[in-house]
Amino acid sequence: MKFLISVFILFFNTNLYASASDWQLSFQNPATDLMQKVITLHNGILIVMTIVTLFVLFLLFYVSFRFSAKRNPTPSTTTHNTVIEVLWTAIPVVILVVIAIPSFKLLYQQEKSDAYDMTVKVIGHQWYWEYEYPDHGDFYFESYMIQDEDLQEGDLRLLTVDNPLVIPANKNVQILITAGDVLHSWAVPSMGIKTDAVPGRLNETWVNVKEPGTYRGQCSEICGTGHGFMPVVVKVLPENEFMAWVNTAKNNYAINEDIQINVTPSEEIVVSENKIIQIEEKTL
Repeated sequence: MKFLISVFILFFNTNLYASASDWQLSFQNPATDLMQKVITLHNGILIVMTIVTLFVLFLLFYVSFRFSAKRNPTPSTTTHNTVIEVLWTAIPVVILVVIAIPSFKLLYQQEKSDAYDMTVKVIGHQWYWEYEYPDHGDFYFESYMIQDEDLQEGDLRLLTVDNPLVIPANKNVQILITAGDVLHSWAVPSMGIKTDAVPGRLNETWVNVKEPGTYRGQCSEICGTGHGFMPVVVKVLPENEFMAWVNTAKNNYAINEDIQINVTPSEEIVVSENKIIQIEEKTL
């Protein structure tokens, strides 16, 4: 019994929500109120599941002992018990309803918010992400994973990108998600987000991150040979730093509308920090 109590306390110890460590259990630190609600609902359902499982296990042992052939050489001929049949039908229904109410409420809260401060669009490609900012000049950029040979000290292998998604802290950010080729899934566990990116369809979620920092995730839909190499990195900045980043990003990523019509065959047009398009040898 002492061992079971120790395991129970250890499992629900909030210290386990710290940075990754050996034998760590449960979720990452919640970065949003929604993720905290997910953890709370999970823990509540886990308690209900544990109680039900232990109760059923007790019944199995009790029936095996109480109604064994040794103790009951002449078995009972009873085939029905109305009270028991009503109870074992009604009680599970009540349990499911009790679980369903907060579950549906949380699902709705993850989909919609009353008001948004800004919108970003996420487009999944094989095998990278594209981010658009329609509310801040309509610029966009692509986010590729940093290869092992290019990692710097402190970078996380398979979880570092050249251009992370940047959003402000303490703001309701609407996230529109789609795909340009096959199914992807944009997932950031610490934010409680895992939304499918479907070609030809626009899915919606939102986030409000309280603390500035860097949050990481990965594509969670098997999308081909590069599926394991398209991480999600979200950089959350204070509002003033975010606006400064926007002003810089407009110059770095926006397409120049004043490009000359006639260009020489060897001329290059830089459309993003990590993408160069070579003009074909012909007059535009």
